[in-house]
Amino acid sequence: MKDFKVITWIGAILLAAYLIAEYNKPKPVNWQSTLSYGDKIPFGTYVLHQQLVNLYPTGKVIRTNEPLYNALHQKNLQGNYFIIAKTIDLTKYDYAELVKFIKAGNNVFMSAFVWDGILPDTLKLHTNAEYGKSNVAVNLANPQLKRAANYTFQRDICNQYFSRFDTAHAVVLGQNSMKHANYLSFAFGKGHLYLSANPQLFTNYSLLSDQGADYAAKALSYLPAAANVYWDQYQNKDIPFDNSPLRVIFSHDSLRWAYYISLITALVYIIYEAKRRQRIILVIEPLRNNTLDFVNVVGQVYYEQRDNSNIAHKKITYLLEHWRTAYYLKTSVLNKEFTDALANKTGIEPAFARELVNLINYTHVQHKVTDSELIALNQAIENFYSQTGK
Repeated sequence: MKDFKVITWIGAILLAAYLIAEYNKPKPVNWQSTLSYGDKIPFGTYVLHQQLVNLYPTGKVIRTNEPLYNALHQKNLQGNYFIIAKTIDLTKYDYAELVKFIKAGNNVFMSAFVWDGILPDTLKLHTNAEYGKSNVAVNLANPQLKRAANYTFQRDICNQYFSRFDTAHAVVLGQNSMKHANYLSFAFGKGHLYLSANPQLFTNYSLLSDQGADYAAKALSYLPAAANVYWDQYQNKDIPFDNSPLRVIFSHDSLRWAYYISLITALVYIIYEAKRRQRIILVIEPLRNNTLDFVNVVGQVYYEQRDNSNIAHKKITYLLEHWRTAYYLKTSVLNKEFTDALANKTGIEPAFARELVNLINYTHVQHKVTDSELIALNQAIENFYSQTGK
């Protein structure tokens, strides 16, 4: 009996030690690129948002959470406007207000992984990445700002660049070590539009290093001192909102109390009518084909979970398997050689092959995929099937 108590105490102590160790062990680092101003994870923009008051000491930092057209239309805003997002998607109305805002003497800074909408068409923008190359370095073109040694970073945060742009109007402000432009400037009237292909250079991960802080300070020094500094939350979907279907009811006292009274009334009715007056007569229905119902249920589950990343990864997996079985392509590395082989064997345009492979490489490493990114991936894959007929 005494030995049993000793064993019990030893087991309890070991269990307590294990629980304490589990509770105090460091949390794994979240490497997701949220670019959110409130995120302190490596690829959030908390540090930059907090340091804007030091970069522009005479300016007041103001966050906006509405489309660019609504934010600028007939409001006479003056200052510097920042958009750092995973995807920048401007309509023609957004672009018109943006140009009007810049021509009035204001400046706009944008940085994103994906450029959608009218902006890439108007400015002839196209991005690419340095595939198969690690620790790509960057530097600024201005001799007064250029660093003697290039800026080098880990985790391939400088791999993306502008492979095509309007060379007649753009000024190259920065390049990577492959002599590809990653920082551009466009003049409109009295102001300028600045575009960066590397949003992760302005995240916490970069700014907490000496090189990253120096690069960001010099890159943003092109934007002059201003009375206001506007931080766009809308393009990055960085807007807190209530998803509850009852948000309208609970926002009004009268509707809220009517809802409570309805619930209480229904509960009282259920209690008094719980005992049925007659036995239930079972209705035996013939067996029917439930295939369509099953498909609807599965689709509803995917829709409610909103797991875009899971759907995107499955679609990519099925497409890669199709390439292996139908065209005998090796899909372990999706680089330039693979892209050329894909275009040759399937007969699709080389430009479309590069766009499809770039989209797959970008989406495959994302932990979170937005609706627009999933739609873009699905459209590209469906376009491939329609072109190849397989």
